[in-house]
Amino acid sequence: MKKLFFIILIFGFPTMLVSQEFVWKAGVNSFFDNQEFAGSAVQDDQTLAGVRITPEIGLSWERNHRIFAGFDAMREFGSNNIVDFTTPIAYYNFAGERFRFYMGAFPRKTALEKYPRMFFADSIGYFRPVLNGFFWEYFQNDNYINVWLDWTSRQTADVRETFFMGWSGRYNWNIFYAQHFGYMFHFAHRADNPRGNLHDSGLMLTSLGIDFAQKTNFEKLEANIGWSVGLERNRGGENRWHTPHGFLSELKIEYRGFGIFNTFYAGGAQQIFYGEYGNSLYWGDRFYRTRRYNRTDLYYSFFRTNVVNLKFVYSLHFAERNMYHQQILLASFNL
Repeated sequence: MKKLFFIILIFGFPTMLVSQEFVWKAGVNSFFDNQEFAGSAVQDDQTLAGVRITPEIGLSWERNHRIFAGFDAMREFGSNNIVDFTTPIAYYNFAGERFRFYMGAFPRKTALEKYPRMFFADSIGYFRPVLNGFFWEYFQNDNYINVWLDWTSRQTADVRETFFMGWSGRYNWNIFYAQHFGYMFHFAHRADNPRGNLHDSGLMLTSLGIDFAQKTNFEKLEANIGWSVGLERNRGGENRWHTPHGFLSELKIEYRGFGIFNTFYAGGAQQIFYGEYGNSLYWGDRFYRTRRYNRTDLYYSFFRTNVVNLKFVYSLHFAERNMYHQQILLASFNL
């Protein structure tokens, strides 16, 4: 038996090495986000700026399977630290003809880039770039359906257990489409406080839209209207469901790098328990705490290739009977 094992090892190991391929990725992503929200009761007047580097190395085999390991290192502009924080990256990826699968710690934009800002604010992409869990998606052309899990905090004596469970999908009929986004955020108690308040915070959005981009010379030319519903409960308190809901519309127009992205919301104020738990419980844009909100992004992509992207965005926010301004400059280099 031992001889057979060594024969298999001697002749099989070189074959395994030949079938594998060394792969790598490298990225530098920088952002400058000036948020002129002075006077707002729901947002902070601040400037967020920094740069992230994301090197990854891995192995690929049988064309569909890959494993990667690396890190995402972040430095904020003006910081006295060389690196402000580092997030490990390590995951398995299967890429098939009809579905893809990720498991481990992998870039958040891989799974959640299409989610509206009602679910995840811009700053989540800046400061929480790695998703810890799994992502599975079935797709065919532009149609897709997926489910995912992001474990955001492990329970300890002074830290809550928290995680997201989410799902989304889209189906196209010629120029028409239907899409859905949803998640449930589980916000548990600490280990030293088993009777502490446990929260469930869910959000869903279903939209119908029309997309003319493929029929024209525009990169983007689409509009959709939808209805959002929040599902929020404090199990340790009043223990009843709150269901803030409202109308949400989007308009996307882009031609030769110039673009407009407009979002309008009218309905119930989201993020019911923000005053008690703040950003620990809610990761969405805080302007949705108001009952009426419009955001207009005017942008231009100065340079856009498979490797380099440089984009400037000027945003106008209409909320709380005021108009607020925001300027964003994004630069990325990815190999």
